[in-house]
Amino acid sequence: MNLLFYSSLDRIPLGPAVTFEFVGPLAVALFASRTRLDLLWVALAATGILLLAGPGGSDDMLGIALALGAGGCWGAYILISARVGQAFSGGQGLAIAMAIGAGLMVAPGVAVGGEALLEPEVIAIGAAVALLSSVIPYSFELEALRTIPVGVFGVLMSLEPAVAALAGLIAIDQGLNAAEVAGIALVVAASAGVLRRPGAAAPRDA
Repeated sequence: MNLLFYSSLDRIPLGPAVTFEFVGPLAVALFASRTRLDLLWVALAATGILLLAGPGGSDDMLGIALALGAGGCWGAYILISARVGQAFSGGQGLAIAMAIGAGLMVAPGVAVGGEALLEPEVIAIGAAVALLSSVIPYSFELEALRTIPVGVFGVLMSLEPAVAALAGLIAIDQGLNAAEVAGIALVVAASAGVLRRPGAAAPRDA
């Protein structure tokens, strides 16, 4: 999931990339639903995606495909994490998942980075990215899910594309045009609409 997502960031801005990725959790929630109102959320999300991928939006189709692929992995992760949560207590499941994920990324990492991976600075940056982008946030989300309703968690997570766009604007000066802003807003609205209902599948990361 992260390999595809970070690859997409080489091609498209942070906000649209996160929005495309969020299609995975949104799809899981929609497939778990049986209400007619969800047709509205599907329409909103589809419109948002078209705005992001259409004229005036993100036009790098490979970048979009990579972000959507990351979203598919995220959706599968949601379903698998439910079983992992039942099989392991505390953070054991997360620790095992991190170890397996790291092992799977050794081959592509070595192929791209080569000897540079042995440099102390690269090792330090890699460790920081692993902690800040995966281990710490996933651990926080696991604890949050133990104290707040799933629906509330889902609504908060649905704000992620907007927060990512804001972070991209402030931290790395990635501006957004009107089409991209509208597309992100529609996907956020669709996600919040689907995930706020009791019993909806929230995009769980642990």
